[in-house]
Amino acid sequence: MPNSIPLVEHCDASAEPAARIGRVRWTICAMLFVATSINYMDRQVISILKPTLEHSIGMTEIGYGYIVDAFQIAYAIGLIAAGRFVDKVGTRIGYMVIMAVWSLSAMGHALANSVLEFGVARFSLGVGESGNFPAAIKTVAEWFPQRERALATGIFNSGANLGAILAPILVPWVTIRFGWHAAFLATGILSAIWILWWFSKYRKPADHPTLTGAELRHIYQESAAQLGRAMPWRRLLVVRQTWGFALAKFLTDPIWWFYLFWMPSYFSAKFHLDLSHLGLPLVIVYNASAVGSIGGGWLPQIFRRLHLSQNSARLAAMLLCALAVVPIFMATRVVSEWTAVALLSLAAAAHQGWSANLLTTPSDMFPRTTIGSVTGIGGMAGSAGGALLAAYAGHILQLTHSYASLFAIAASAYLLALLVLVALAPGLRKVELPL
Repeated sequence: MPNSIPLVEHCDASAEPAARIGRVRWTICAMLFVATSINYMDRQVISILKPTLEHSIGMTEIGYGYIVDAFQIAYAIGLIAAGRFVDKVGTRIGYMVIMAVWSLSAMGHALANSVLEFGVARFSLGVGESGNFPAAIKTVAEWFPQRERALATGIFNSGANLGAILAPILVPWVTIRFGWHAAFLATGILSAIWILWWFSKYRKPADHPTLTGAELRHIYQESAAQLGRAMPWRRLLVVRQTWGFALAKFLTDPIWWFYLFWMPSYFSAKFHLDLSHLGLPLVIVYNASAVGSIGGGWLPQIFRRLHLSQNSARLAAMLLCALAVVPIFMATRVVSEWTAVALLSLAAAAHQGWSANLLTTPSDMFPRTTIGSVTGIGGMAGSAGGALLAAYAGHILQLTHSYASLFAIAASAYLLALLVLVALAPGLRKVELPL
């Protein structure tokens, strides 16, 4: 029989030992981690296979640019639609549908033999993949009490770094043995397996057959404050907290995309590293970012021990991460590649720690029924900012061949974003949605 939601005000689950509370919620977090790892593997396949596709289908640099644009446009549009969709149908069905679109689109690349066909497949993949973060954030809000959400978000978000490391290992191995078509099928099959896992194991806490009463009470500690009715986008867009979250994403998400897309060319231009020597620096940076994601999610618990409130602890963690990024402005002045690796590792780790906490703020401020929509709005703003920074980067590097202004933007973006967030959502206070 499924558990019923307990009367939270009559219990204190935080006083119970972790062993007695149970750990089902962390199994759910592991499922989100795997999904995010597959997400980043799927999106990297085509970049790894770019030289192969240039020879096999005659893809040009301009054609490749159109294919990348198709994914980014679909991802930006899909983020806001996916968030609303998950809020409407729930996480169990919503995540399955999102991953089904994602899996079929990933495997559909194997049928493409022209730039146009790859563009169509890539657009579909962008629509499917855009739902991962809104669905995962909503799942965390359903399965974790407020004080654990940043850590859970940091853990599943670190899957992005694992995917970035695994893709260059898996894709070449499959391609050499079975051809490039099979490389797209391999990662798509992983998504399909995940859907079956989710379908068989995932339920909401109140309906989960193996969840203990103690863990259910632990999860629903703030249930009364977190429940609420669904709201249309037009009403969410008049709320200051929505704009605070969205603008913070607009200012800081582009920095991560800048690292992903331009870090190899920075090492090549600055230190003359070829492909055979780029691997180790990139792996070090990605591993550091994984540590930052989990560590950043854990930071609020440390500040809580200093007797800060939950929201103040969240903001303190974000401030520490924002300050840790600042030294990246020196990246153009260093003479050693390993000093550059150290600066980029610190900046990437700080970004992921920042992101783990920023992604948790919608569940701090909004009812559960609107979290997917708010996350989607913020994600779309982040994608728009990424497109603008990419256009600027291309022009400024063409004109000056210098990364100085780009690293200056990266160094200052997080402190500016924190100021905007605090100004629009002081203390991350709860939203009072208009009728």
